[in-house]
Amino acid sequence: MSDEIDSGLNVDNSYAEQLTGFYTPSQGDRAPAATLIAFNQPLANSLGLDTDNLSEPQLAAMLSGGTDIKGAAPLAQVYAGHQFGIFSPQLGDGRSILLAEVLDNGGQRRDIHLKGSGRTAYSRAGDGKASIGPILREYILCEAMQQLNVPTTRALSVVSTGEKIKRHKPLAGAVLARVASSHIRVGTFEYFADRGQTDKVKLLADYAIKRHFPQLICGSEAEHHCYLRLLSEVCKSQAALVSKWMNLGFVHGVMNTDNMTICGETIDYGPCAFIDSYNPTALFSSIDSQGRYRFNNQPPAALWNLARLGETLLPLIGTGAAQAVEQAFSVSNSFDGKYRQQWLDRMRRKLAIYNEEPEDLTLALTLMNSFQLNYQKFWLDGMRGKLGLSNAEAEDKKLADDLLELMAAQKVDYTGLFRALAKVVAGIPGPAVDLFTHPNAFEQWLARWADRLERDPQTPATRAAAMNAVNPIYIPRNHLVEQAIKAAEDHADYGPFEKLQRVLSQPFIEREGLEQYASAAADTSTRYTTYCGT
Repeated sequence: MSDEIDSGLNVDNSYAEQLTGFYTPSQGDRAPAATLIAFNQPLANSLGLDTDNLSEPQLAAMLSGGTDIKGAAPLAQVYAGHQFGIFSPQLGDGRSILLAEVLDNGGQRRDIHLKGSGRTAYSRAGDGKASIGPILREYILCEAMQQLNVPTTRALSVVSTGEKIKRHKPLAGAVLARVASSHIRVGTFEYFADRGQTDKVKLLADYAIKRHFPQLICGSEAEHHCYLRLLSEVCKSQAALVSKWMNLGFVHGVMNTDNMTICGETIDYGPCAFIDSYNPTALFSSIDSQGRYRFNNQPPAALWNLARLGETLLPLIGTGAAQAVEQAFSVSNSFDGKYRQQWLDRMRRKLAIYNEEPEDLTLALTLMNSFQLNYQKFWLDGMRGKLGLSNAEAEDKKLADDLLELMAAQKVDYTGLFRALAKVVAGIPGPAVDLFTHPNAFEQWLARWADRLERDPQTPATRAAAMNAVNPIYIPRNHLVEQAIKAAEDHADYGPFEKLQRVLSQPFIEREGLEQYASAAADTSTRYTTYCGT
């Protein structure tokens, strides 16, 4: 048994106490030489972590998993998942543990979760470890997303373990401590639904409602409507999340159902990347050979995952006519036909299990269909903000779509162009125009945009400021992330990582001397490829 540390955290083990059978108690490995590499002091303060009375060695020991937090019940969660469309009936935390569940200083329930802390009951053939490169990538990306106002897991710390991890070559071992509203996934529901354990699906749904959607007051008279509302809330939160990804040019890379949380936060930054030159079919992940999770397929991929969640809730919300399935998933040609057909076929098979046909399933599927309607609204609202529009007109979507088409045709830097549009508003069109190799078509678009701005009530100064508040100048440029990782891996040099973190902490504020952080890589001839890596 490891030593306990009095962390000052307000530990409250609701998952461990209320969801027996959903996890296996688990202890992280004791690191040979735990050393704190990165530590998020503001996040630690918000959690109530008593850093005034804890030494760095104590923090490193605790946040690498080998030393218990007083009062905590560390565990590895079990879940299933569709991975690139193929169902795996048991996955689970194979290289991570839920170190502690706490109530933060605002009374919000948070998970402190370790990644790379060692083997668990769900590790299968893996060693449960992680190397420094992917751990630093996740720290950089999730904290950048936080500053970009995207719902996300947070990074609390990176600990170097002092051991070598066997991968393609020996690599320095590391553990990430991340913080989330919870780690309940679509795959968690799938695990119990696949086993026919409807009682546990209900228990999990009730827990999720109480933890994340307490506004859904569930009365006994119409209990099934509560699970419909749960599905509706999850669909809406995911629509909001994915729309933010798309507005920023972010590609998650591995949108499996075990990587989609019920709480609507971005999780598991593995083969993720940001687009430099705009390409609607951008694909970076080395393991996504079919392009299932390419940039423009992220909305339908999210809906596919939500359909899997809807399947697990069917026994709780009733069944309905098969034609309701047709209604639910035939709304838009923008969703890839083959995926829509997969949804239809799967739901028909699910419907065949049941005999009753109340109207509730029609409502359930309509709610899932609302994902697309919500997504289109959220995305267009985001694009209006990026274009400096404070009011709405019917042709706004076409205006945005036409700009994206021009950018794709000429491989224009996505982040750079939207940032430069605020200069156009200020009467300085050059930086935007110069991004186009053949600017005539863009200049015609600028004329249309100027005409549209005449019908918007904002002053130019107010508009430019509003645009700069939503169009970042600094994002985790792929080449800069790689430079930071390489310096750490090859030379244990964390200077580039720390500098990049400082720049990304204020992504919307232009600062002198940081021009290299605002530009894409000079050489874009080679396709950028990312790897899961941990």
